Order: sequence, then C-alpha cells, then structure tokens
Amino acid sequence: MIALKKLDVLFVTPPSRLEVYQGLATDLAAIEPPVWSGLMAEFLKNRGFGVGIIDAEAEGYTHEQTAKAAADFDASLVVFVIYGQQPSASTQCMPGGTKTCRAFNEISDTPTLVMGTHPSALPKRTLEEEPYTYVCQGEGPLTVEVLVTVLKKGGDLSAVPGLWYRDGDGDVASNPQAEKLKDLDALLPRQAWELLDMSRYRAHNWHSFHDLDSRGSYASLQTSLGCPYKCSFCCINTPFGGAGIRYWSPENVIAQIDELVTKFGVRNIKIPDEMFVLNKNHVIGICDHVIERGYDLNFWAYARIDTIQDKFLEKLKKAGFNWLAVGIESASKHVRDDVTKGRFGDHDIIARVERVREHGIAVNANYIFGLPEDDEASMRETLDMALHLNTEWANFYSAMAYPGSELYEVACDKKWHLPSDQGGPGWIGYSQHAYECQPLPTNHLRAEEVLDFRDRAFDEYFNNPAYLAMIDKTYGPKASEHVTGMASHTLKRKHHG
Repeated sequence: MIALKKLDVLFVTPPSRLEVYQGLATDLAAIEPPVWSGLMAEFLKNRGFGVGIIDAEAEGYTHEQTAKAAADFDASLVVFVIYGQQPSASTQCMPGGTKTCRAFNEISDTPTLVMGTHPSALPKRTLEEEPYTYVCQGEGPLTVEVLVTVLKKGGDLSAVPGLWYRDGDGDVASNPQAEKLKDLDALLPRQAWELLDMSRYRAHNWHSFHDLDSRGSYASLQTSLGCPYKCSFCCINTPFGGAGIRYWSPENVIAQIDELVTKFGVRNIKIPDEMFVLNKNHVIGICDHVIERGYDLNFWAYARIDTIQDKFLEKLKKAGFNWLAVGIESASKHVRDDVTKGRFGDHDIIARVERVREHGIAVNANYIFGLPEDDEASMRETLDMALHLNTEWANFYSAMAYPGSELYEVACDKKWHLPSDQGGPGWIGYSQHAYECQPLPTNHLRAEEVLDFRDRAFDEYFNNPAYLAMIDKTYGPKASEHVTGMASHTLKRKHHG
C-alpha cells in the first residue's frame, strides 16, 4: 500500500481469509495479489487519475483497520473489489466487504462502489441489501472511470455504464452495461504492482512443493479474460456478459513477466485465466518468449481435459509450467453430462492425465461432489478415480449454486435451500472451507451428506500412503511432512454442532 493521501479512486480488497479458510488461513492458504485492482489502477493511471490500492489480505488488517486506512486516503471514490482466490469464489468474500464497508461508512461520507463476480450476478439485491452507495455490473474499468468523473466534475449518474444506484426518489435505477474492452494490450497493459508490497504475497503450498521456502516470491498474471465454455455450475463469465474469451498478446505477457522477474524477483507465477491451455498461438507464443529468456520460473495454469493436446505439453514444460490445474469434476459421465461438462469418458481422463505427467508436469485435479445427479455411489466412484490417478494435488469441492451460474437459477426455480435464504448462514455459506459451509443437496442426498463425504474424501486422499510416498519421492521429505501437517487440520462444520 503506497502512502498517498488525496486520491481520485482507492481500490480495496477487504479481509476475508480467516472466515473463508478457518485455521488454514494462517500458513497454508495462498495470499493472492489483487489482479483486478491492479489492472484497473493502471487503466485509470493512464487516464490521469490518482489511484491507490489497499490489500487488507496482504497487510493482515482487520475490517476496522481496513476502513480506517481507506478513510485516511481521502479518495473521491472507494471501490470494493470482491473476487476470491479461484474464479467462482467472489460470493464467499461478500461478508468481508460488507463488514468493512459498514465500518467505513461510520467514519467517512465518501461514496463507495462494489464490483466483482457476485455484484455483477445480483446487482439489484446487492444495492438493496449491502451498505455500498453504488454497484457495478460488468468488468468495471469504464464504469469506474465515468463514475469518478461524474462525482468530481458533476453530471448525471444515468451516463455511467453498468451502474446500479438510487435515483432522486430513492428508487433503484440502473444503466446498460459498458461494452467489453476489446484491445487489452492498449487498455489494460499491466497490473500496477508498484502500488503493492509484492513481498507480502504467498504461493499455494502445492505450487512450491519443490521449494516450500520460495512461496514468498509470487504473483498472478492474467493473460486472457473469459471462457468460451458454458458449464452450468460455473459463474466466471458473469462480469463479461456471457461466454467468450479475449487475449493479451504474447508480447504484452512477456513484458509483464520481464517486469515481475527483474523488478520484483518473482519466481512462482499463477496464470489465473479461466482457461489458459486452449489457443495454440497464444500458449505457444508465450512459452516461446519465456524459453528465449531462459528464465527459471515455476508456473501453474488452468486447463480442461479436452483441450490438453500433445502440441502444448513439451513447450509448456520447457517454459516452466510445472503444474496444470485440470477440471475433472466427476468420474461419472452421467453426472458430468447433466451439468454440461465436456463430452469425454473415464478413459479420456486417465489417458490425458497420464500424458501430462509423462511430460514432467504435475497435475492439480479438481473434483466436485454433490452435483445434481450425484449419489453416494457416484461420489465414491469419483473419489476412487482420484485415488487411482494419485495426482500431485487434488481439490475436493462440494457443489455450490453460485450466483451467476445456470445452476443458481435452477436452484432458485426448484426452491432448493440456499445459504442466502432466510435462516441460512448467508453468503459465507458458499465458502468451501468455512464453518458455515452449506452446499447444495442433490436429487438423492442431503447437503450435510455431501459435505461430510467431501471432508472424508480430503482426509482419505491426503493421508493415503500411496500419495504420501509419491510426494516424498517426487519432492522430498519436507514436502510429504508438510502434507501430513496440513492433513492434521480438521475443519469445523456448523451442522456437527
């Protein structure tokens, strides 16, 4: 956080980690740089605005400390940026933003705007229920630029694209969304890393199994926006108005990598793109530039089983892509097909994972328990596949009807009990690791049964002797001991009392 005082726009990442991750927050969870705050700060800087960023997660601030720090900046507009560590995690961060904004409103009259996947999905409800002055529906940069101009120089709020607000009579009003930014290289050329203390960020533990002491050398670098796929459980395209993908050029990406390496000493890099391994020219172009530089970097990125092709793998590994996060979701084709997940069978999954690992790239496999057609047998089938694949890391999620997803609309239509319903835990119930976690029921199982199976699956996988032996052989005893210590943490769940 740079100690400027008078600003046009201040971007705030509110504290959420302790609520979202319970005891895992202290040492095990990553601390992510605020990618969207950095991109928008650079966008506004290039237009002559004075900008700043408060990342309460990195600074270790409480809600009250964050509010006080924001008030000290004396900005014309304070923007609360609500995103999480993975693309669907905006909703679970809403309570942290709410608490911080309420504390801020007690000590400042500065108008506030909230943006992110969740506010874009439920803008009217957010304006009506939350303490923010304004809500942004859409990706944000143009909305913020026009809004702060109106606030400073006067004008009509009806001219601000993507804005939800209250009119002169106190009624909810809204404007059409801003057009999506087309030339990313020109309009969002980099993240404003100089506004952050880059020494405060921390890689995911598994990302640095090869050298756990290197976790502090870390950054996230966006190379595309959006996803062309339409999985029914996914909400990541909500701020972008639908499926689709836009790219930064490989030349722009390598310029940003150069800056991260030479100015900030970064060695571990996450590519948080919703879908990185997809476009040949994009992927190979970036890899070729990194290879030409001779950098010794440790990347991870997202891929789909049906987009991983041999033509990518050799280049990815040579460039330092040591990890691919792969969405397997379920071992049951029947369950996958019900949520519009790729048309591939179990054999395809196993063969593709094995092919990735043959190239020396570790796999972070993602699984979801509790999709609508899941029952005890199909969830067990998924866990058995995970144990068989024995990948270097696995994430086990309970199915959630995230606002902005097709599954959320289905859940509302069918009147399934959601965390945000009356009597529920609220938005924090969407956090996979929270005490209040409340996943969806399936057509065959209660929500509590799904969550209990997910927690048992985590324990079985990470305490599996075959897994620990593989980690010890691949990364050494320090990594396997780290996993054993991690697996000793037990998440408390509200339904257990």
